[in-house]
Amino acid sequence: MTRALDSLKGLFYKPRPLGTAVVAALWASVAVAEVVSGAQLPDGAQKVGENRYRAPGDLEKTMEYYKIVYPAGAYPRRAVVNQPGVKAVHITNPSGKNFEGLNIYEANDEVRIYVVPLQAAPAKSTPAKPAKKAEPKGGKKSR
Repeated sequence: MTRALDSLKGLFYKPRPLGTAVVAALWASVAVAEVVSGAQLPDGAQKVGENRYRAPGDLEKTMEYYKIVYPAGAYPRRAVVNQPGVKAVHITNPSGKNFEGLNIYEANDEVRIYVVPLQAAPAKSTPAKPAKKAEPKGGKKSR
């Protein structure tokens, strides 16, 4: 009695080199990226302020990177600004964990990335207790 695992069919399997190479290249490009507050930044991004980074490439290259890291089907995008000299896109983080989203914008021939931090939940205010009226110390009223 022979089992399927004992057959020689598995010895002649050849993996597709192109598919393996593409997956390895994508994984390597994403694996070296920096993560800030849960948001992934392109390799070579430089910090320029609090939650603000300068991307190493142009807007198209940066958006291609984010199409791989945060697919448009799962991470909605919307144009924030589209004026001469300024282009901006907001990528929403639907999970709401660690960061609200990313603002990617191009101005003055450089691309910046702003990691939108989570907004602190407003503190629930407890209703104020009504103030008690001050009672006179003696039980009797004075005449």
